[in-house]
Amino acid sequence: MKHRISGVDSGSIAEELGVKAGSELVSINGEEIVDLIDYEQLCANERLTLRYIAPDGVRVDAQIEKYEDEPLGISFSDDLLGGVRSCRNHCVFCFIDQMPRGGRDTLHVKDDDWRMSLIMGNYVTLTNVSESEFCRIIKRKASPLYVSVHALDPKVRQSIMGNPSAGLIGERLERLRRAGIAVHCQIVLCPGLNDGATLRETLRGLCELYPSVRSVAVVPVGLTKFRDGLYPLRALTCEEARAAVTLTEEFARDMRAAHGTSVVYCTDEMYIIAGMQLPPYEYYEDFQQLENGAGMYRKLERELKAAIGEHMPFDRKRRIDVITGTAIADMLGELFGELRALNIDAQVHAVVNHSFGETVTVAGLVCANDIVRQLKGKLSGELVVIPSSMLREREPLFLDSVTLDELSSELELDVRPLCAYDGCALLDDLYEILND
Repeated sequence: MKHRISGVDSGSIAEELGVKAGSELVSINGEEIVDLIDYEQLCANERLTLRYIAPDGVRVDAQIEKYEDEPLGISFSDDLLGGVRSCRNHCVFCFIDQMPRGGRDTLHVKDDDWRMSLIMGNYVTLTNVSESEFCRIIKRKASPLYVSVHALDPKVRQSIMGNPSAGLIGERLERLRRAGIAVHCQIVLCPGLNDGATLRETLRGLCELYPSVRSVAVVPVGLTKFRDGLYPLRALTCEEARAAVTLTEEFARDMRAAHGTSVVYCTDEMYIIAGMQLPPYEYYEDFQQLENGAGMYRKLERELKAAIGEHMPFDRKRRIDVITGTAIADMLGELFGELRALNIDAQVHAVVNHSFGETVTVAGLVCANDIVRQLKGKLSGELVVIPSSMLREREPLFLDSVTLDELSSELELDVRPLCAYDGCALLDDLYEILND
């Protein structure tokens, strides 16, 4: 497989070798380059044999000596990924299947690409990975990977995911363990399918794979109102969530006693559904499951309280409005009350999610239209704050395709996104905005 070179960095190794744009990369150290994973790993050597075909058709073998992490300075006409690989599953809880028509096109894309798991930390199922491709994962030491497990029982996982290949998960996790590849796992908990005894066996099996399995998050299934024709799932009850939390904490205690680390965590949302107090900050250690929402509130709480002592109070009262989902609103109201020490009056407003359904309570899925319908004319602060998770990454766009500027215009107020999981950054950014 050849890859066309589109550019060469000035002063780079490739320029010194005489590599020109329009050349085609053939191999590194005799190995074919399938994609970006191959390229980056093979380049991370001190001695390379770079084979390429120059624009005039001449085949060149260039010998290179360099520092291990020194780049070659080559760019390609594609991203060396060849397109993101799509999902082949038919999961009973698939959130994309529950999306309404319209909205951002990307919300309807089902990706399941192990390469993006390695590069971006996306969770994948490994069900669309052939045996030869799985061997390449092991050969390239693709670590860490983020894997959606849901259940280790082959029949249960096949049933939940609607894919016969789903039953291979136990064998594949064991092979990753033997290869020394680190794995972070998640379990989307569906009542009557993978809870109870099945959850116990899944947690037991994953804990036995430690230290290859570095962390596990137990996440409550998320259901929107757009489930016509889909599997008849329901949300977890308080009692079911409480049972899952109790079971997970049991395994966490055993793992701390045996290995000094909890490994398994329930998300903040699971504790809220269960009506149970969140564990202390220390329970989450290095917050390996933060993206899944495990420990997000305790991290924000600890950092925000610490940051308060690093700032001088304003010389006059500054009033802000904070918008969030219904799940965390009460706790945020109490936490942001601490800002009164800095002469900041923060009023927290919970937005009911009518766009996706009232069972959707997390802040990251709040839509701009719901904010407008429920809060327009009711906000009295000089600034409106939303968590950055409400917006598309690196783009000021809500899930319902409303832009941040459009929301500000509708509310006739300045709306600013702030980091929801870093209390120090949140307060620093808030001070910068208010002092502007």
